[in-house]
Amino acid sequence: MSMKDALAKIVGKENVSDTVADLQLYSRDLSLLPQGMADAIVWPGSSEEVGKVVAYCNENNIPVVPVSSRTHLYGSSIPKQGGVVVDMKRMNKIFEIDKENRLARFEAGVTWSQFSAALKEQGMRTIMPLLPRPDRSVLTDTLDRVVPTNIVYDYGEPTQSLEIVWADGTIFRCGSASVNGFPDSKSRGANPSGPGLDFYRFMQGAQGTMGIVTWMSAKIESETKIDKIYFAPITDLELANDFLHRILPRRIGQECLLLNNVDLAGIAAHNEDEFEKLCATLPPYTLILTMSGVMRRPEEKIAYEEKFLGEVLRNEFRGIKLVDNLAGFPGMARKIMPMLRAPWPADVKYWKDSLRGACQDIFFICRPGKVKGLIEIMDSIAAKNGYPIADIGKYIQPIEHNRASQVEFSLFYSPEDETEKAMVAKINREAAEALMNAGAFFSRPYGEIATMVYDRATNYTTTLKRVKKVFDPKNTMNPGNLCF
Repeated sequence: MSMKDALAKIVGKENVSDTVADLQLYSRDLSLLPQGMADAIVWPGSSEEVGKVVAYCNENNIPVVPVSSRTHLYGSSIPKQGGVVVDMKRMNKIFEIDKENRLARFEAGVTWSQFSAALKEQGMRTIMPLLPRPDRSVLTDTLDRVVPTNIVYDYGEPTQSLEIVWADGTIFRCGSASVNGFPDSKSRGANPSGPGLDFYRFMQGAQGTMGIVTWMSAKIESETKIDKIYFAPITDLELANDFLHRILPRRIGQECLLLNNVDLAGIAAHNEDEFEKLCATLPPYTLILTMSGVMRRPEEKIAYEEKFLGEVLRNEFRGIKLVDNLAGFPGMARKIMPMLRAPWPADVKYWKDSLRGACQDIFFICRPGKVKGLIEIMDSIAAKNGYPIADIGKYIQPIEHNRASQVEFSLFYSPEDETEKAMVAKINREAAEALMNAGAFFSRPYGEIATMVYDRATNYTTTLKRVKKVFDPKNTMNPGNLCF
């Protein structure tokens, strides 16, 4: 029996394909990494079907590449060694929205657009990264530890429990979802630790190399009753960092982030002319800070935070001007506030794609005090290679009340211009190495950057390979990613 026939027996012949058109569709993504052709694509409809597909591939030493988003960004879904792409887009059920325990359980194919809309109907919301693509999988981005804009410590780890298909096809539930009687048990999957070992962390950042996660439970939150947004024009990043060190550990604010003029203009502009105007007139950086009141005494909460902020600004940080709208940009508050709580609109071209057609992001975590120096390194390498510093998008995301920062540089380029693509790829390599040498921590490495990270972290790499041997002894799960 052919591989296609064997897979068709599991998922149905209409849900398996080896046509050239389908294989080419999955052969590349929006990264600069080379293409790779799979041998077949399957679209399973349940965890049981995923388990049977994976078991068949494992028995026959066929690589398995899991996919759940509609748009792929970093190369981890490219079939680097052929095999079978397991696309879980049909598995898009939201099993439950548990308002009492503030969690939702959903399958891998659920997108940000779908998830946000379903929660809104129930008066709930999710904690999300900055403007996620509407067709990205919530589960994928959550497992990949994409940093949210909300800096409150409680939201930094949204995962509660998972269902995993291991490399041999075994279906396994971790966290409190593994207790008898789930999902009708009293635990409801609300505690990620559950009984015994915390298996769910093996899946975080693993890019499908350990197993396939078919559904997860994640934290959600009630919709806010009152929201206020403030802006501060920033020219001195060190002063801004001192200010954030003063207010964020006191749990002041919800969303908090800094965008340079390029990124803020790209997000706010409606067309190219408006983008150019905003770029030229916005401050070098803009601090965006929201304050929110939820269910209990929202007015008092907002009043307390505003009082504290006023005292700090008057007595300690007169150089920071926090205002409810940016001078010269009427309507900016009304535009940005709802954008921080929603994915990018599905009917509007994604902002990073609209500027030049494509974008290469370089992102890492560092100590907040290192941000300014690392930006200078990035600017120097870009200028040396002929990329205009004024065209680089820069996004600084405080993490856990400013204990750390994620810094993201965006290099916009034309995907049809091979010279430009080669320049951006070169900058990506050189900048990553220089930034690592200066203390940047690439916690989510892809492609060439992954190779650099694992070459430097010998002990960690050795341990990771031992873990991989336990979960996937035949190395069939997404080979070619991480250090495998």
